[in-house]
Amino acid sequence: MADPSEVLVKMVNICKSFGHVEVLRDVNFEVGYNEVVGLLGDNGAGKSTLIKILTGVHRPDRGEIYWKGQKLEDYSVAKARELGIETVFQERALCEQHTIWRNIFMGREITKPGGLIDIQREREETERIMKELMGFTSSALSVDSEVRGLSGGEKQGVAIARALHFQADLIILDEPTTGLSLSETQKVLNFVEDIKRQGKSAIFITHNIYHVYPVADRIVILDRGRVVGEFQKAEVTLEELVDKLYLVAQTGSLNNRGEGSSPSAPEGNNDLQSLMP
Repeated sequence: MADPSEVLVKMVNICKSFGHVEVLRDVNFEVGYNEVVGLLGDNGAGKSTLIKILTGVHRPDRGEIYWKGQKLEDYSVAKARELGIETVFQERALCEQHTIWRNIFMGREITKPGGLIDIQREREETERIMKELMGFTSSALSVDSEVRGLSGGEKQGVAIARALHFQADLIILDEPTTGLSLSETQKVLNFVEDIKRQGKSAIFITHNIYHVYPVADRIVILDRGRVVGEFQKAEVTLEELVDKLYLVAQTGSLNNRGEGSSPSAPEGNNDLQSLMP
């Protein structure tokens, strides 16, 4: 693990329980500057809880969070957004019945003196965003297009572009390719690559290793509340990583004999099978 001052965000020994259920156990997780980290894990692995702690929704029972080297105190959702952490959810990211330009600035409108919304500036800025950040050049789409008429990949592009426009340093993508076709998935992966080109960082949460591997710099695997594997993509092939995922699915550990696995996890557990098609 890097020194907190060397990375964008660093979470140290994060623990969280709900009642008698221990959801996270001494999780160490970090994201570097201009880095895309793939966060993999099946339902119940702890991904959502970890991200909710990072975005200020939950407080950890124990552990520390550092942002650009500074330890965070009195952390909250508002503070996370102020720092530059934005989440693009699989659902509920956009208002379907509204236009693209309204969605881009919803809640953070450009106003004139006196407080009235500057519609002309918002439309002009949205046109620039569509061309420069989203790569939307087709005459079939305009700033006045309703979001409900966009494809799944295009909707993700709008949400990602909105986060980039408002200077997010870390964009969290929550299962952004679930339910999308191959072509739509590729659109989303192109948008993720745009995040790096903008010099920003991202956490790509997914069940599917084949979707995140092409765009991630590093892969972190969560299983039953703990980090069981962390790999630099440059040091592991996709085939090798798939083999490691199968090993974790069978033993709860990257050790062939299952040493270090959770005492509550029986051998032969297949929770991570869903990470592979």
